[in-house]
Parts: sequence; structure tokens; C-alpha cells
Amino acid sequence: MQRIRLRYTKRGRLRFTSHRDFQRAFERALRRAEVPMAYSAGFTPHPKVSYANAAPTGTGSEAEFLEIALVEARDPDKLRDLLDESLPPGLDIVDAVEARTPGLADRLTASVWELRLDGVARQDAEDAVAAFLAAGSVEVERRTKSGMRTFDARGAVAGLDVDRSRPDRPGDTPCAILRLVVRHVTPAVRPDDVLSGLRAVADLAPPVPPAVTRLAQGLFDEESGTVTDPLAPDREAVRPAASAAAGTAAATAPEGAGSA
Repeated sequence: MQRIRLRYTKRGRLRFTSHRDFQRAFERALRRAEVPMAYSAGFTPHPKVSYANAAPTGTGSEAEFLEIALVEARDPDKLRDLLDESLPPGLDIVDAVEARTPGLADRLTASVWELRLDGVARQDAEDAVAAFLAAGSVEVERRTKSGMRTFDARGAVAGLDVDRSRPDRPGDTPCAILRLVVRHVTPAVRPDDVLSGLRAVADLAPPVPPAVTRLAQGLFDEESGTVTDPLAPDREAVRPAASAAAGTAAATAPEGAGSA
């Protein structure tokens, strides 16, 4: 059985699709592309697809991950192209690797988010971010299936700053862009929880709903404060295997093979 790990996106209007909507669309894509899926046992077999830490409905993402199991081996790049052609624009398969290491979900320990706050001046956003980071804890409320729950939104935040790489131009509508790095903890702290925290500590309230996009998710590097590519270990595992296969082929080739 071969396992393939995929990275996909939610762009444009497709950010409003729920995780269940994506599941249905992806399973239809598997059928259209005639992927030789492995199925679960029992009275109602399902294709073996493992989803990991899906983004909330209404947020865009450049870094969603899933894993599929196949009964016949396929080239990951060709499979990626077939599935991408079978999905609507906005739900795009952008990477595929053969799973050669365990624990993909265990490598998704943090996310990098971009929060676009239209109508918010950059200085107001910087003041709010400074107040949030200076706080020992920032309690926020969120409605859950079991009712309202209060939790700390500050502790999970590993980084929060205002993007200054895009200069303001005279006459432009104010727009502050935040870059947020948040650890995956329980209960999960989402971008809207951090926005609630900014409102609580600095009364920062964007006049229109913010545009939120996940830029990356993976293993959080405490030393550098960066989030690493979770598929990198699988790619690196391919190189030694390919080198070993090439060495074996050279060692077993008949003497004088390849000479004129």
C-alpha cells in the first residue's frame, strides 16, 4: 500500500467552503481522476483519506494537508496534476510526496497567518499589538458546542507583528496587515481569538471583517521562531533511497556496459 501526502489551498471565494464541503469535492476528484484508492473495511467502506488540522470556514489557506492510501503505486507529481485538474479553481493541489516517514499530524505544531485589517491605520495596529504582547495573558470568550468558553489567547502566540514592507500611499484607505505565528494547543487558538484579544486590550475593532489567510503550517522551530515545511522529511528520505538504488545499479552493471 502506498501513502501520498498532499498540500492544497483554499483561495478566493472557496475559503468559504466548510471542511465537509471540501471532503465531498475531494472524494469526487478521486473518482474523476480514477485514483486506485484503498478503502476501509466494514459495511460502509470509505476511501482512506486522513485530514490534518483544517482551517476554519471563512479563512483562506496556502497550507492544508491530507494523506491518502493507494492500492497501486502512482507517481506523486502525476497524481497531483490529475487531482488538481479534477478540483474547482481555488481548491488547488500544489504539492505531493510519497509518505516515507511517520507522523505527519505530529509535525503540524504551529501556523503562520496573515490578517488583513482594512480600515485600520498601521500605527493603531502597532499600538494594539504591543499591548497584546506585553500582557501576561489575554482572556477571550468563544462559543463552543458546550456553550461559551473562556481561555487565554496570549499563551499560544509565538509571534505577532505588523507588516511594514508595504508602504502606505497618500489617498489609500488605511490597511494594516498582521503576521501571526500561533502554536497548535488545546483549546485551539484561532486568528479570530487573537483579534478578540486585540479588541480586549486595545479596543482595536476593524470596521469590516478581516481577510485571514494561513500562509504555512508545520513544525515550530523554537530557536528561529519559524515554521518548517512538514513534507520536507519525506522529500529528504527519497534522496538516500535514490542514491542507494543508483549505487546498486552501478555495482551490478556488467563490466564494459555502456561502452561503444
